[in-house]
Amino acid sequence: MKRGKKYSEAAKLVDRAVQYETAEAIALAKKVSVAKFDETIEVHIRTGCDGRHAEQQIRGAVVLPHGTGKSVRVLVFAKGEKVDEATAAGADFVGGEELIPKIQNEGWLDFDVVVATPDMMGVVGRLGRVLGPKGLMPNPKAGTVTMDVTKAIKDIKAGKIEYRLDKSNIIHVPIGKASFTEEQLQDNFRTLMDAITKARPSALKGQFLKSITLTPTMGPGVKVSVARFS
Repeated sequence: MKRGKKYSEAAKLVDRAVQYETAEAIALAKKVSVAKFDETIEVHIRTGCDGRHAEQQIRGAVVLPHGTGKSVRVLVFAKGEKVDEATAAGADFVGGEELIPKIQNEGWLDFDVVVATPDMMGVVGRLGRVLGPKGLMPNPKAGTVTMDVTKAIKDIKAGKIEYRLDKSNIIHVPIGKASFTEEQLQDNFRTLMDAITKARPSALKGQFLKSITLTPTMGPGVKVSVARFS
């Protein structure tokens, strides 16, 4: 794949054979972010899990202390007094049954996170084929199926992110923007890694974290030393 001149110049700053300590890796990831927009700094964690086994699945959520730098649009499925509660807590969209055809037939997906009260999961379940592949299905483990919609919305707006294994057993999550300070990115990274280290499946034998890579949206990857997290 042919890369642009900016990417090639930035890539020269990174030694692909080196696993950098966290602080150095974050400083480098900021330096190689050379796009004209404020790039997202993402973490890609390759695990030794086998997600085909339920006991080795990893899924959870964590609130990053400095948020992600992105405004998140929250859709809440609720009824009764929970509709007013969700609206008051700052949900961008609140509704119930009437939203099903809008999402299913009209392809409306102007939201980033879906929260649902448990009594609405029968309705939301009908959207499984649409929301599931996009990672938008509410899930109790991620705190998005709950009666406490106020807390769920506030946490999400404050920078709560969900992490889960993809089909290749890799976790992909944002930890902020290139415009964040190194300290903010370090705080967010540490908070994320603490949560993921604690989420190690007890059934897993062998190495849990195989590699950790930091990448700006358009820039080269920077490998982070996994030694202190193993």
